Amino acid sequence: MNEKDINKIATDLREVISRLVKILKNEVKTDDLLSLTERSTLASIYRNTLIYHNTGILSAELAALEKVTTQSMSQIINKLLKYGFITKTPSLEDKRKVFITITETGKECIEKKKHASEEWLAKSITEKITQKEKEILVEAIPVLTKLVNLK
Repeated sequence: MNEKDINKIATDLREVISRLVKILKNEVKTDDLLSLTERSTLASIYRNTLIYHNTGILSAELAALEKVTTQSMSQIINKLLKYGFITKTPSLEDKRKVFITITETGKECIEKKKHASEEWLAKSITEKITQKEKEILVEAIPVLTKLVNLK
């Protein structure tokens, strides 16, 4: 496969994934409280505390993950704190550091959104694609996962 073919694959993949994400966001509205960046930040805190079993994440680490300034992250954290989605805990070793963790309310918010997204996708897969296309999706998932280095 030549460079032109690979560039075409990259363009098509970017476009279809972008459209899928946009449709998911529009179809699955579980709340209007949070902006996209605020939901993404809450999801990062969720992953950090639940999946990686960490005791919290620093504001600067969140800002780097979400690619926003520390000032913007401070505003996001304050809003998430206001809604009871997160807690802030000072470090025992360094009082200047504050760890951010997700609360039960925050977990419920994320899990509700995840469930709604998965439900919408499952329904779309069931209704819109053939058995052969479903098999192709199953084969594509490890390839896509490899692209984003999740495993």
